[in-house]
Amino acid sequence: MTALEQHSELSHELIAMKAADQAAAPRANSDDPAEQLAWRRVTARHGDRLRTLLEKHGHWPAAAEVGEEAALGAWLVAQHADRQLDVQRLALRLLEQAVQDGSAGPEGPSRLAFLRDRLHVNAGLPQRYGTQIQGITAGGAPVPWPVEDEEKLDAHRAEVGIPPFARYTAQHAPAGKRP
Repeated sequence: MTALEQHSELSHELIAMKAADQAAAPRANSDDPAEQLAWRRVTARHGDRLRTLLEKHGHWPAAAEVGEEAALGAWLVAQHADRQLDVQRLALRLLEQAVQDGSAGPEGPSRLAFLRDRLHVNAGLPQRYGTQIQGITAGGAPVPWPVEDEEKLDAHRAEVGIPPFARYTAQHAPAGKRP
């Protein structure tokens, strides 16, 4: 099998995992325990497969190599592997390398920030960029999980191309309830 065929095969698999992830995502916040369990099964299966693919591939599947949709798929699967910190750590390490060497593309730094925050929240550590929201106040304002340095939050966000926290949360607040 040629390198191009391998990348095409990897691309197709990551795109298929992305599609299944997005189709199952509404189940994550369902009130129905069976729906939540279905979501956890999808994310666990995808997390296991992503670990295998990353270990075999040896580096982050960058958009220039597998296409933007497949690169986004790899990132989404890593993001949603919330109960598989080993998968998130591996993905973070490989994505960090790709950002450092410039192969992660323009979305790389912000995706790295979101993945780093997600891993930190899952590991019980404070996040750096404030990308992970733990809930919504009665007034509709999103509340982030703990942040390591609130005074530098917007500076950290700017470094990776993420809008200031207030603007970001305003975009995600329920209609008519802007923080």
